[in-house]
Amino acid sequence: MYINRKENYTSILPDESTFREFFMALSSQMPLLEDQHLIIRVSKNLDVSEKDFFLLLEVAEKQSVNHKSFVVVYPPKINNDIFPEHFNIVPTYAEAEDIIKMEAIERDLSF
Repeated sequence: MYINRKENYTSILPDESTFREFFMALSSQMPLLEDQHLIIRVSKNLDVSEKDFFLLLEVAEKQSVNHKSFVVVYPPKINNDIFPEHFNIVPTYAEAEDIIKMEAIERDLSF
């Protein structure tokens, strides 16, 4: 798993061969990452099911409690309707950065 710290967020790119391996690696790093806004860049080459994304939903909810953003970048089309509205899955990295910025503004304005 590649971790790249930026000025306003941390970008994570899996290098594991399965989603389960990636999730285990992410889970072990979360104590070090929970105070940061996160963008998870899930490769279209990684075999991911909708059930796998529900594992990330748990992490997203913990980040939300800590007032931190959590965005998943996943290029292939996925049925977003099965996930809660607050779970951010977007097709591009630029959209993920925009969500990080927008949520920071919302927090500053106390929404």
